[in-house]
Amino acid sequence: MKPLIVANWKMNPQTLTEAKQLFNSVKRRIKNIRNLEVVICPPFIYIPKIEDTPKQNKFATGQARPKMQIGAQDSFWEKEGAFTGEISPLMLRNLGLRYIILGHSERRKYLRETDEMINKKIKQALEFNLKPILCIGEKKGQTFEILELQLKNGLKNVSKTRIKNLIIAYEPVWAIGTGKFCPDDQVLSAALFIRKFIYQKYNRTLANHLKILYGGSVNKENAKSYIKESGVNGLLVGGASLRANEFIEILKSVSKI
Repeated sequence: MKPLIVANWKMNPQTLTEAKQLFNSVKRRIKNIRNLEVVICPPFIYIPKIEDTPKQNKFATGQARPKMQIGAQDSFWEKEGAFTGEISPLMLRNLGLRYIILGHSERRKYLRETDEMINKKIKQALEFNLKPILCIGEKKGQTFEILELQLKNGLKNVSKTRIKNLIIAYEPVWAIGTGKFCPDDQVLSAALFIRKFIYQKYNRTLANHLKILYGGSVNKENAKSYIKESGVNGLLVGGASLRANEFIEILKSVSKI
């Protein structure tokens, strides 16, 4: 399967002009990079502005997908209703989006998102045939205990027919935005643990085809190693995705594997 590289812009950049410049810079230079799929996840207000999203993603029309798509950083667990400030997965689908980041550690920390809330978001996104990227990860210590708990609660009552659209991103909390790199062997152990969990809960086929991403201080120096040595199928890139030159170097390095 082609590596999947997801850019999480978080609450950046500060102006639409900057967002367009960054997006267009990556889009222009990605044309000659092959053998990977790229998803850019900007803040909600930029999604309809930086690109003609339905044309870009071509999800609503069922046409062939382009190399670079636009995704979202979150969605709510209901498709409509009196939920001030929220964005539903149906709204995102109608914009042409396919990918949604859910359960990121920053939302768990600052917005007090629980596993139960994330589980409801996962199920609603899957209901609309979207591809949620479930983020899981631990602080220092108790890696497997925390991963098992987040997987068990996050995937509660998610059926075999729905799980095939799920992507899981392993992001150790201590490595996010800190510049502290998670060793390849630890990422490999986490990826194997995740596949084992999916195998035991569902079946071997789903475990083998599950896309697992790594995120946490990814840069142009370590990106290739994570894909080549750690058994993951892609990367969730934060700060480095805001620097077009470095992000392109990450894409180039991964495409050569």
